[in-house]
Amino acid sequence: MKRKLSVLQALFFPPEQPGGVSSMVPYIQEGFQKIGWEMELFYLPKRVRQKGSEEIRFETFDWTPYGGCPVVDKYIQTMKDYIWWTKLRMKSTPDVIHAHHPIAALVMKQLFPEIPVVMTIHSSYERELLLNRKIKEGGPEERFLTSLYGEMEAKLDRIMTASETFRGYLSAYLKEPERIVVIPNGFDERRFRPIAHENAVPQLITVCRLVPAKGIDILLQACAELKKRGHPFVLHIIGDGPIRKELEGMATDLGLYEDTIFYGYMLHPEEFMPFFDVFVLPSRAEAFGSVFAEAALCWLALIGTNVGGIAEQIEDGVNGVLVPVDDADALANGIEKVLVDPDFRYQLSRAAWDNAKQKYSLSRVLFQLKELYREVALPE
Repeated sequence: MKRKLSVLQALFFPPEQPGGVSSMVPYIQEGFQKIGWEMELFYLPKRVRQKGSEEIRFETFDWTPYGGCPVVDKYIQTMKDYIWWTKLRMKSTPDVIHAHHPIAALVMKQLFPEIPVVMTIHSSYERELLLNRKIKEGGPEERFLTSLYGEMEAKLDRIMTASETFRGYLSAYLKEPERIVVIPNGFDERRFRPIAHENAVPQLITVCRLVPAKGIDILLQACAELKKRGHPFVLHIIGDGPIRKELEGMATDLGLYEDTIFYGYMLHPEEFMPFFDVFVLPSRAEAFGSVFAEAALCWLALIGTNVGGIAEQIEDGVNGVLVPVDDADALANGIEKVLVDPDFRYQLSRAAWDNAKQKYSLSRVLFQLKELYREVALPE
């Protein structure tokens, strides 16, 4: 019988933070603990800031020319803080460390070079900053952040990501991209309780952080067009972020004040989603898009943009609707198809549910991770 291992899941954010990592990792921990493996979560608390002072050096590039840029300086200081906190709090050494952020991965490998460290790259911070208009393309911040991929390739024992599309994105920055392991996210079905229902007025829902990268401005424009065409609906927006007030003002200016509800952040939106009809998120980029799989498991019809991991989850017209990025008219047309035809909506939602159950089960992720952990910790 193969030996059971101890694994540390090294996060950046606390697990209650919004996002695909938070919606999956605690359930991975529970699954491994049920089969007798030791698994703990480790992360940097929000209160730990400006504590670390250790010098930061990378093996594959010199970061100091990028110093002086606020994004870079904050990143480096956070690495110092993560080192300080890890030295303070790490009391035992696991068999494997599975990191979910570059800072966590590089710090753990620096402090525990003899322990295998694997890393899941869940998203592209530089693309997020570019889409959210925080940095300029080709600028020092982007060059610094993309240089980290080569550093991780040089130091870590394995790199994973959640979609083939995102592996393709990473390929531009790695020497051996074929070594990247693709493990799509998985979800514990017990979290999702779909409810058969018929709403008199179609209910649209989106769940995301309110930043430009998510395209909620395009969604509001599309909904304004739907209203002009005479289609009744209610749009429910779950999430918070720096452009919430801007989006609220936009909804008012577009005449959607009575048709749109902003809820703010919600820890477990999957408890809320089954009562709605259509999930729509016109992201401008998405490495995987966990929320689409979550919505599918709630029996919602899916509408998304033809980008990244969204396009890998949705086959247009079969288990959802795909539209081009930044095209409000195309999005309005896509939503209209689903709104006016309840039978089509039902067909999409059940096909999406079936697809998500088959491809994005938590048991599949647990099996794949178990094999990978053993491969790096117990080489033959």
